[in-house]
Amino acid sequence: MNAQFQRGMLLYQQGRYQEAVAELRLCLAQEGEDYLTHSFAALSLGELEQFAEATEHAQRAIHLAPDEAFGHYALSRVMIGRQRYDEARAAIREAIQLDPLDANYFGILASLELQKSDWRAALAAANQGLALDPEHTLCTNLRAQALVKLGDREAAAATMGEALARRPDDAYTHANQGWALLHAGQPKPALEHFRESLRLDPELEWSRAGIVEALKARNFVYRWMLAWFLWMSRLTPGARWGVVIGAYVGQRLVQGLARTSPELAPFLWPLLYLYFAFALLTWLAPSLFNLLLRLDRFGWYALSANQVRGANLLAACLFAAGASLGGFFATGSEVWLIAAIYTGLLTLPASAIYVCDSGWPRQAMAVITLALLAGSLFVLTVIQFEKSLPPAAMNIAAPFIAFLPLGMIASQFAANYLTQVTPTR
Repeated sequence: MNAQFQRGMLLYQQGRYQEAVAELRLCLAQEGEDYLTHSFAALSLGELEQFAEATEHAQRAIHLAPDEAFGHYALSRVMIGRQRYDEARAAIREAIQLDPLDANYFGILASLELQKSDWRAALAAANQGLALDPEHTLCTNLRAQALVKLGDREAAAATMGEALARRPDDAYTHANQGWALLHAGQPKPALEHFRESLRLDPELEWSRAGIVEALKARNFVYRWMLAWFLWMSRLTPGARWGVVIGAYVGQRLVQGLARTSPELAPFLWPLLYLYFAFALLTWLAPSLFNLLLRLDRFGWYALSANQVRGANLLAACLFAAGASLGGFFATGSEVWLIAAIYTGLLTLPASAIYVCDSGWPRQAMAVITLALLAGSLFVLTVIQFEKSLPPAAMNIAAPFIAFLPLGMIASQFAANYLTQVTPTR
């Protein structure tokens, strides 16, 4: 093997990707084109998020050796980095067809099936990988994740127990065990596994996200909300939308029944109020409890930059609502009361901005929030100067006054969609 190629491979394995790329480029310049060199260059550049060049190297590797599985594997890894999961799935399946005896390839396929919420396909892929290598760490962890999503916690616990017994110093395995315990409603032992995972690998984002959820779950209200969120995460995307739309339609039917059947109204309205409170909590709980963690002298260290920004934005909306309510009590002016209602409702779209992935989904949610804010300011201005404005201005403002609060509530349907979108890179 070429000396530059050997150094490049070693540097890649050590996580020194920039240096690995330099050595692999030297190898290509001195020794000519080789599919393995292009493949490792693609993998290294993918880790550096230089995706355009990484894709070129992976495609060149496949062109040079279309019957070699490793080039297709490299392309799959690059496509995962670019969040182009369908292309990644096609590439890894081609790699498996060319080399069906590599457990690593089945691990990649299992992770992609989990990303697609196809839990049974993920379990099948992980089992195929474990049939080739019974101690394969990635396949073991993915098998446990699939079992948790399928509701077989006993089998998942047994799988994770075996994995931890074999590799007690593996950060990913501890993180996986932490999430499994969260799904089982055990935040305290989950927190210990997340802490151990971060001790072993301080950069593991999955552990950091888990420790935030475990810390928030110390609050019994959020513990119940987390159970709901995790249950929803085990459903397919279509089933999630079915739950959301079904709950909305059911609420409308019960509300209509309460209005037309006075004898049932005393029983139905409390149920509707509980539903409204629950819906409000599902929309606000992540950012609201991030805000509580943000105010904790230790807890805020666990929050990501986006979670801190989301918490700060929610705090600004709540402060504006509280100040407006104080203005109403001080002056009795209805403008302040309406301002308090609008800024309170504005927490709904605002709290979703930093839950969306960066890129166009987050930008779209920010535009929706700013549009609703602009509409609120327009309505408040019209109400404040109502007596001095011509009737035409009031006619223009009337639809805004009537539908703006409904628009803020309806923005959650957009938020539900945008938070599930993963933009490609």
